[in-house]
Amino acid sequence: MDSLVYSLNATIPVFLVMAIGYILKRVGMLGEPFVAAANKFNFKITLPALLFTDLAATDIAQGFDIKYVLLCAGATVVAFFGLWISARFVIKDKSMIAEFVQAAYRSSAALLGTAFIQNIYGTSGAAPMMIVGCVPLFNIFAVLILTLEGGANDGGDIKRSVINIAKNPIIISILLGAAASLLRIHFPQIIDKTLASFAKMASPLALIAIGAGFEGTKAVAKIKPTAAAAAIKLIALPALFLPPAVLLGFRGQELVALIIMLGSPTTPSSYIMAKNMGHDGVLSSSAIVVTTLVSAVTLTFWIFIMRAMGYIA
Repeated sequence: MDSLVYSLNATIPVFLVMAIGYILKRVGMLGEPFVAAANKFNFKITLPALLFTDLAATDIAQGFDIKYVLLCAGATVVAFFGLWISARFVIKDKSMIAEFVQAAYRSSAALLGTAFIQNIYGTSGAAPMMIVGCVPLFNIFAVLILTLEGGANDGGDIKRSVINIAKNPIIISILLGAAASLLRIHFPQIIDKTLASFAKMASPLALIAIGAGFEGTKAVAKIKPTAAAAAIKLIALPALFLPPAVLLGFRGQELVALIIMLGSPTTPSSYIMAKNMGHDGVLSSSAIVVTTLVSAVTLTFWIFIMRAMGYIA
């Protein structure tokens, strides 16, 4: 029951913020110009600030668990390319491939990982290592597939795609954040607080924009790929990668962090990136809504199973 209550407390507020955005749009307080401006602002300012501060605050060098980081990175690589290859054969509407793959593999790992582990164990534990292993790859792969599959670029110019990836503010923020962590750069408090202010805006502003930009009619038209992406995200990936993690000897906090990495809701930043890289964002926003609602049950299920089998104390 405690796990269910915590999961509900972690996911329902996210949905409520999106619902408020939807209502504000319908009553005329928010319009399309706001949604467009908010998405652009998030993509270029707040999301990079969030990723930079998260990585810069993570002590990558201290207590580096190479085995665990490689497990997180390996699972991310296998999931991403497996989904991408499969989607190219299965999905008829090729314009949906990028958003489908992103929705199916990309979790709210950084946002929920530390919170879940701190709630259970009182410490961030394995969350930083999980973040190092997957979050940079989450974002790099998202830029890759959103650039090469449809969107404004349409994958027609490889050179331009590479340039776009190199110039992407998400990639730049990840590289700078990792460098700041490894070099142990400490910024003056004024800069830290300024960056933190922008970083804190990323998630709530993204959720408001998702809600305001949610198009019910179009979402219903994409209900099948949305349901498929949600099933893969919340059920298939944990079922595929948790058993090997157990066989490799990972327990406790490491397994909880892995459950979050694999089975948490699709991150709101997937919508921001999709909209700002030439995609309509409908499948992304639908997947965020569905996975956020259903994850309260599925995350509780995976934690319960791992506890019942004695792998999580």
